[in-house]
Amino acid sequence: MKKQWGLLLAASLISGFSYGATPDEVRIAYSGGSQVLMLAKADGSLEKAFGTRVNWVQFASGADALNYFASNAIDIANFGSSPATAGIVRKLPIEIVGVSGVIASYERLIGKEGIRDLRDLEGKRVGYPPNSTSQYALDAAIKVHHLDRSKITLLPLRPAEMVAAWKRGDIDAGYVWAPFAQELEAAGGHQVFATKDLQKDGYLIYNNYAVRKAFAEQYPQIVTEFLRVHQQKVDDFRKNPEQAAATVAKVVGAPVTTATNTLSGLEYPSLQDQATTAWLGDGKDADASGIGKALSKTASFLAETGEVRQRDIPAHWNAAINPGFLQQAAHAAP
Repeated sequence: MKKQWGLLLAASLISGFSYGATPDEVRIAYSGGSQVLMLAKADGSLEKAFGTRVNWVQFASGADALNYFASNAIDIANFGSSPATAGIVRKLPIEIVGVSGVIASYERLIGKEGIRDLRDLEGKRVGYPPNSTSQYALDAAIKVHHLDRSKITLLPLRPAEMVAAWKRGDIDAGYVWAPFAQELEAAGGHQVFATKDLQKDGYLIYNNYAVRKAFAEQYPQIVTEFLRVHQQKVDDFRKNPEQAAATVAKVVGAPVTTATNTLSGLEYPSLQDQATTAWLGDGKDADASGIGKALSKTASFLAETGEVRQRDIPAHWNAAINPGFLQQAAHAAP
């Protein structure tokens, strides 16, 4: 069936994306923060590429994105690898089709005075957004540095709640993404640890593009074009980061400094790179791909924290990772 679908997808590309009708609209979910995808929101390039309307659906956390997928309210989402893994384990009919950005300094641990390194977290109160890549990174940091988890008071808080708790003095540190990390820093905090510091320990933590399988099957040309425009916007950002940051800041209503910090806090593998074993693979052995290994590690973490059940974790990830659209988008890119 996968081979047959690949032939159909290839045929659609050869015939100018004629396979599948054009939907009345494409519903794209995003967090509202600074990201290269907002360049497409600013100039309408996705509408032009799709030939139809785009409905931008904003969410507060990855858990919200999963709820939108579960209620069939969105078609494509850009959100973290941790909630995406949870959704896949819970058998949501979604698949990962690309990586929007690898989290480097975009998410980080901010501490108050007296917290100089991770060891100082023991005896302190630390906030984190539940079911997020920040939670995963915080837990990984605790493990890698052999901290006594029982001595740390971990408090699940949504990002805006975390900022409020910080200002009230209810927490001593918070692991969160921009622009909330900058808000904590502006309120007297400083960076203690960044997610990129986990890469040397074998942790791949990223934001991914996930798509409803039914949508991808019906409109393969839309998914391919979406990824092609993503790469176009990454290229635009690299060519002129200052202008890109100014544009994104205007779209999301953030200071230019925040947009600059956020956009530069992610790493952007190319579509060609993503279609290799280091990332999504070539579609033959998803388990051996970088994303497949990351899914296994993330799923184990989620099972340990009670977010998912160990028995629900699939033995293989072939049904969860689809690099075919990346391959086609890279081929179609100018």
